Amino acid sequence: MLKKLANGEISVEEAEKQIRLLALDEVENIAKFDLGRESRSGVPEIVLAEGKSVEDVIKIASKALESCGRVIISRAGEEYVKKIVKEFASERFSVKVNERARIVVLKNKDFKVKETGGKVGIITAGTADIPVAEEAKVVLEEMGCKAITAYDVGVAGIHRLLPQLKKMIEEDVDCIIVAAGREGALPSVVAGLVNVPVIGVPTSIGYGFGGRGLSALLSMLQSCTLGLLVVNIDNGVSAGAAAALIANRAKERRSQ
Repeated sequence: MLKKLANGEISVEEAEKQIRLLALDEVENIAKFDLGRESRSGVPEIVLAEGKSVEDVIKIASKALESCGRVIISRAGEEYVKKIVKEFASERFSVKVNERARIVVLKNKDFKVKETGGKVGIITAGTADIPVAEEAKVVLEEMGCKAITAYDVGVAGIHRLLPQLKKMIEEDVDCIIVAAGREGALPSVVAGLVNVPVIGVPTSIGYGFGGRGLSALLSMLQSCTLGLLVVNIDNGVSAGAAAALIANRAKERRSQ
């Protein structure tokens, strides 16, 4: 549109009208689709499957592919994955499933993710925290970043952490995501050892009093370590998006 305007093919008034029309699209009165999200915010379109019917998710995804060329579907259980793969498995589309993260990435075959050079470390306290970490990993990789992962290096065996953290520092990561359940101590430890932002993700691992992630969330929010930011319980998507925005911005400034 901007090229057409610059070449004199359309008027300013026509360009303004098209921008307004393209700002929002509607999918059969079930969803208002924001076509300008990625160009405006840097975050690709992510559709939460949870709470929607499979049929509605497929309709929304189809519109996203038509308009943007890519869509990420999060919290997609087995039933969703099976029907989504069946619907979109063709020569026209690329279908990538991360079962652990419960994420499906759909793309038009000609869609390419541009690597930004941003780097993000991802750490988990335990093996049970990996699904949330993988959710973050998918999102930040779709935003052009490289992920350096270290799983199951929690405070119960703190010696496991230091070599992995050293590797991330050597890789010059711009941000580190730390997923932890139970008492949620690991993000505070990591934030006290590095000079980059740390994003803590409390996970719903734990039981009894303060279980299901509550203790981990409260612990991270009460951390005395500066430089630690916290997202909601199990919110790997937000952690991945925020980390990628930080890393991409940092890389852009370094390049300039």
